[in-house]
Amino acid sequence: MEETPMISMAFISWTATAIWILLGSYAVFTFALTFLWSRIRKPATPAGIPADLFITVIIPVRNEADNILFLLEDLEQQTLPVNHFEVLVMDDSSTDNTAAIVRAFAENSKAQIRLIPLPDVRTSAPKKRAIETAIGHALGKLIVTTDGDCRAQAGWLHAIASCYLHTGAKLISSPVTFTEETSLTDHLQTVEFASLIGSGAASMSAGHPSMCNGANLSYEKEAFLEVSGYDGVRHIASGDDEFLMHKIAARHPGSVHFLRDRDAIIRTAPHRNWASFYRQRKRWASKWKHYQSKTPLVLAVYIFASNFSILLAGGLACAGTISAAAFGGMLALKCIPEWFFLGSVLRFLQKRRSVAFIPVTQLFYPLYVCFFGLAAQKGQYEWKGRKLS
Repeated sequence: MEETPMISMAFISWTATAIWILLGSYAVFTFALTFLWSRIRKPATPAGIPADLFITVIIPVRNEADNILFLLEDLEQQTLPVNHFEVLVMDDSSTDNTAAIVRAFAENSKAQIRLIPLPDVRTSAPKKRAIETAIGHALGKLIVTTDGDCRAQAGWLHAIASCYLHTGAKLISSPVTFTEETSLTDHLQTVEFASLIGSGAASMSAGHPSMCNGANLSYEKEAFLEVSGYDGVRHIASGDDEFLMHKIAARHPGSVHFLRDRDAIIRTAPHRNWASFYRQRKRWASKWKHYQSKTPLVLAVYIFASNFSILLAGGLACAGTISAAAFGGMLALKCIPEWFFLGSVLRFLQKRRSVAFIPVTQLFYPLYVCFFGLAAQKGQYEWKGRKLS
């Protein structure tokens, strides 16, 4: 009769020990991220841009009538001379007046802007199709991708060109953040997004790229063709950025760089409703099970386990099986290193006001990670009103 409680206590003791070990390793991991992030430097600015460096900016769009004009105006104001870049707007059968806006702007713009309509044919990966089609039309040696709802600073393309000339990178990942925050949820999204940008940058600094963002990605056209573009992952709805990065990194080790330059920051609006936030994060989370590279796959499982462990610790504390002091120590192991790391990334992104919201984000993040890690197992997603699978 006394064996069962003894077994139960032994199991709880073992579980608590495993949580301490996991969170201790997570603290070391997060401090390592902070170090790797801190050693990334802004590349030197070249004396001039060579005449043969030409950039193609690819913008896949669908129903972006409310946003696309702002981005086109940003592109026309680039400090990089207009004879060094072109813009391809890939219209995926918009049902609003996106196409008309682009055509009207292109007619009077000093920049080289082309609208390329895509056939109204359903595909499991519309963004990949748009980019692959654009590559076939692209005149540039360097491809730069962004989204129709983004905003670019005047020095954006010049910063990318400078990084490319300085590093010779095959692929350059650049920073993305949100526009001005007006609510608590905006700040929470900014903090969460900063963690993704910083983690991806740190992994590149370590020589093992894991994450990037297609809203601000650059790569050699030749490198894209050399790895056969999206062959092997074309059927997956998401991952036009990370899967390509992994393929290029595997073919050219050490050739993937993060551009830590404030002029290169792309901004986009945070989600104003939970339905769109849910659809996007579910689509992102769906990628992990398709990774060919071991690094991002191991990291995805590790981050999930670390966040699940703090939820488990909270459950044990509520049940009275571990002390409040022990749970407090576990929280400190997870949260203090995160605060240093996220604070550093947010300050670079010029989001100092969001630093105060780090503790609030940390409160929800374990639930968020575990929820989307499980929700993504259902293989249907939505993008711009279309069901994808």
